Amino acid sequence: MKHLFFAVIISAMPVVAFAQNAVTSGIVQNHILPRFERLAHTSQKLASAAKSDCSATSQPLRAAYADAFDAWISASHLRFGPTEIDDRAFALAFWPDSRGATPKALNKLIADQDPIAENPASYDAVSIAARGFYALEFLIYDQSFSAAGDDRYRCMLIQTIAADTAILSHAIAQEWAADYGNVLKTPSATGTYRSDEEVLQELLKALSTGLQFTSETRLGRPLGTYQKPRPTRAEAWRSGRSAQHVELSLLALHDLATRLAGDNDDLAAALDVAFDRATHELAQLNDPIFAGVADPQNRIKVEVIQQSVERIRVIVRDQLGPELGVAAGFNALDGD
Repeated sequence: MKHLFFAVIISAMPVVAFAQNAVTSGIVQNHILPRFERLAHTSQKLASAAKSDCSATSQPLRAAYADAFDAWISASHLRFGPTEIDDRAFALAFWPDSRGATPKALNKLIADQDPIAENPASYDAVSIAARGFYALEFLIYDQSFSAAGDDRYRCMLIQTIAADTAILSHAIAQEWAADYGNVLKTPSATGTYRSDEEVLQELLKALSTGLQFTSETRLGRPLGTYQKPRPTRAEAWRSGRSAQHVELSLLALHDLATRLAGDNDDLAAALDVAFDRATHELAQLNDPIFAGVADPQNRIKVEVIQQSVERIRVIVRDQLGPELGVAAGFNALDGD
């Protein structure tokens, strides 16, 4: 009997490993790579639109900006591997910016007419606060910047930031496709990930951290406190995108959570219900920049959405993690 039991255990182990690897491979091929491919494609279109017409009111420029920003938000929870090299994620999206570093950096560039803006290939030497989508938001949507300084220089700065964003996005997509996707799919004793469990832990952490960021930062910052709500601390409020970012994040995280649940239909169904509830509540809000957080009746609607996101986090922690046999571990939002 002992020999029979041992044989059963040995035969079961490859099946478990195969199932884990199948989950990882599916996530790489169908969740990760398409998102970064889309980011690279839309960012290149943004650079082209800026080159054709750099005026802040240009509708093609604004449309291209929206598409590229959408693509980033849909991939922004994947903050590991190529996304984190040389602080690329922060260079694409430096937010929250509690000290106002972005407007300060842009003001200085414009006031000095710094020649660094002449060449996108060397623009990575500037502060990350003056790069990426939030810097472009100021230049395109904030009236104090959209007409600031010399018109020629401001145009060049928009074009260079857009081109720099495309360069960053292409590098991330290329490295995911060429190498890092295989790093996730083929863990080894000497590799970045030594087992399928370590890979699943990384992916679970991405999911958990993404939910935490949406709850505590995308929703929590504009909520502030009951006595002191902070609507202008909402993400991308100048371009009217605050609630849209919550929606895009939830859609992306829902997809990742469902894929991590694998063939556990009951868990997938529980996740579906929880995510659908949060997105439905958000759709009913009809407040694209969370401006209503100062009004008690509207504020409670945002709090209800936040509570729904927190319920998703509980399912991920208490059900999905144990199902995968891993815990999310620490992340950058937890502090020291």
